[in-house]
Amino acid sequence: MNSVQIILASSSQTRKALMDRLHIDYISVVPDIDESPRGENHADDLAQRLAFEKARYIAEQNPEAIVIGSDQVAWREGAPDIFIGKPLTTEKAIRQLQANSDKIVYFSTALSVQQLSTGFEQSLVEHYKVKFRKLSQAEIERYIEIEQPLHCAGSFKCESLGISLFEEMIGQDQTTLMGMPMIKLCHILRELKILVP
Repeated sequence: MNSVQIILASSSQTRKALMDRLHIDYISVVPDIDESPRGENHADDLAQRLAFEKARYIAEQNPEAIVIGSDQVAWREGAPDIFIGKPLTTEKAIRQLQANSDKIVYFSTALSVQQLSTGFEQSLVEHYKVKFRKLSQAEIERYIEIEQPLHCAGSFKCESLGISLFEEMIGQDQTTLMGMPMIKLCHILRELKILVP
């Protein structure tokens, strides 16, 4: 058992499920930050700032703890400065999937791990991309009705039925697409002497 407290700076059920895979003790605390873009010109910059700010917000309240922040920004080929957010409504989800149809969508997934008492801070951005197949209107509407992906950037859940929308998935670590690059996180946790596995 690890003696230092580990905090996931997130309310995301998907990120909690990813952390659960590691079989380590951690708690989840929601960071109260403004996630609006601040003039960033690339998805990488926005994702990295948000991951850092999420971790820093919680780390300042818990300086002895190892705090993990993560954020993901999606964008379509040729437009890294036009961010695809969470649709929140069925109408917006339909429009997002119509725009994704037969296109490559890129995901910039940032990770920031901080422990203020030791001065440790490591941040990075990993990439993943998905080639959507050509989607019919009926397929889009049926998918959204079944999965309700209204709180997912790009309007899909790759870990479940969303896989049926794809022609190809391209990347080194599928958890990057799910919202937190776990291979890199495990590497950082081992640097911090956290036993994984």
